[in-house]
Amino acid sequence: MKKIVFTSVALLLCASSTAFAAKPTNIAFSGYADTEEGEKFAKYIVKCSNGKSQPITAWDNRRSWCVGEESRENCHSKQMKAAKAACNIK
Repeated sequence: MKKIVFTSVALLLCASSTAFAAKPTNIAFSGYADTEEGEKFAKYIVKCSNGKSQPITAWDNRRSWCVGEESRENCHSKQMKAAKAACNIK
C-alpha cells in the first residue's frame, strides 16, 4: 500500500511540474531604442514569480515579441508567451 501511495505522489509531482515554473507577475514599459541598422523597437521588463527580472522587446509595431535586450531570436506573436518564455530562462 505504501508503494502505491509513494508512486502516486511521485507521478503527481512530475505531472504538475508546470505549477512550479516561474510565471510573469508584471510587465512594465522601459523605453524605446534603435538598433545599429536604425530599426526601432520597444523595451519591456518582465518581473517573475521567482523574483527575477528579464527583458523582452517588441518589434514591428508590437507584432513580434522577443526575449532578450536587442535580440530577434526566441520571438513570439503574443506578449504573454514571450513573458512566460523569459521567466523560464535558466
